[in-house]
Amino acid sequence: MSEFYEFAAPTLVTIGTIGAPGHRVFSLQARQGIELVTLKVEKQQVAALAQHLGELLKDLSRPGHIPEGTELDLDPFVETAFDVGAIGVAYDAQADRVILVVEERSQDEEPSEARLSLSREQAAALAIRGTVLVESGRPPCPLCGFPLDPSGHACPRTNGNRSPSL
Repeated sequence: MSEFYEFAAPTLVTIGTIGAPGHRVFSLQARQGIELVTLKVEKQQVAALAQHLGELLKDLSRPGHIPEGTELDLDPFVETAFDVGAIGVAYDAQADRVILVVEERSQDEEPSEARLSLSREQAAALAIRGTVLVESGRPPCPLCGFPLDPSGHACPRTNGNRSPSL
């Protein structure tokens, strides 16, 4: 059953993680009034979204106060609404809002969707927080790009002959 979430003026838009690096689950969360939606995203989606928002914001006037620290903590939640498949980003110049359209990864004909209308400050905070979270994970292998694990790494580029160390 598909659901539609629309947040025209969210009070919170954040990305967070639960778990230790290598076992983290990334979540995109938005709150408006009493309505809260939590969406499961992949690390690569967070990295791409943060980079795209950063590029988009370079062309706009400087934002005001950018939320940070505990202002961006995930609210406790019970259940993830859906796993994210596609994320679209647009800028509404007339409203001066960054629009995120997030679609469910689903085989259904009508996947669930969330539409978030962010201020430039919220978009900047999301870009910064996403970048920090991605970079705080395990470093990539210089040969294959897969994450290095402290317990060892069987790099496919070395055909198992040697493992790069941290």
